[in-house]
Amino acid sequence: MPLYCSEALVLRTYRYGEADRIVVFLTQDRGKKRGVAKHASRSRRRFGAALEPLTCGRATFMEREGRDLVRLDRVEPTDMPLRTAAGRDLGEAAQVLGHVSYFAELLDEWAPVDAPNERLFRLGAAVSAALSRPGGSIEALARYFEYWLLRLEGVYPAIDRCPRCERRLEGPVRFAPTDRAYVCRTCDGQGPMVSTAALAFLRGMGTRPPADVADRGIDVAAGRDLERVHHQLIGMHLEKTLRSSRVVKELGTYS
Repeated sequence: MPLYCSEALVLRTYRYGEADRIVVFLTQDRGKKRGVAKHASRSRRRFGAALEPLTCGRATFMEREGRDLVRLDRVEPTDMPLRTAAGRDLGEAAQVLGHVSYFAELLDEWAPVDAPNERLFRLGAAVSAALSRPGGSIEALARYFEYWLLRLEGVYPAIDRCPRCERRLEGPVRFAPTDRAYVCRTCDGQGPMVSTAALAFLRGMGTRPPADVADRGIDVAAGRDLERVHHQLIGMHLEKTLRSSRVVKELGTYS
C-alpha cells in the first residue's frame, strides 16, 4: 500500500469496533479522507489528543486502490484549538468548543471525498491556527469563516452593487432571500436588514488574515446581522440545518 504524508485537518471521529476509530480528515493535496485509526479508542499513546476536531498537523496514512477507508498511522499536530479552551473562562471555553465543532462540521459538509481543494484546506488551517491562539473574538472569526466558505463556493452575494438596479450598495442594505443577494434601500423588499457596520466588516475582510479579524473583533449588532444572513445562506446551500449551528446559537452572543 502506498504511504502518504500530508498536512491535514481532523474533522470528526467515531467508534469503529471496540478499540478503533474512524477519522474523517481533510488533506491539503489529496482531499477529504476517511481512515481507520487502530486502537485509538483503547490507548491514547499513539494519537493522544491529535484526533480532536479541527486539529491541524501532518498526517501519515496508507491508501489502497479500491478501498473506501485508508489506514491512518499517525497525526503530528501543529495547532490544537481545543487545547486553548483550557486557558479560558467557562463561557469563553464553551464558545471555543462549540465553534470548533461548527467549523469542522461545515468543512466536512463542504469538502467532497478525494477531491483536492487547497483553498478550502488553507481556510480551515488558518482558522485552526487563529483559534489556537489565546484571546480574540470567536464571533468575528465565525463571520469571517462563513463569509470565505461561501465565497470559495461561489455563492456569497456581491457586496459592491445592487443586482436589481446596479447602484452601489451603501448601508444599511437588506438581504433578499429570493435573489440570494444584498439589495439597496431603493429596491427594498423582504429579508433581514444588514447595517452599515456589518457591510464595512465584510468589505474589510478581503486581505485580512483570520487572526487579525479575531483580534479586531466585531460590533455586536453587526455580528448579529451577519449571523442571520450567513446561517440563511448556508441553510439554503446545504438544504439543511447543521446540528452544531444550533448549539452555537444557544451559546452565542447573538441570541
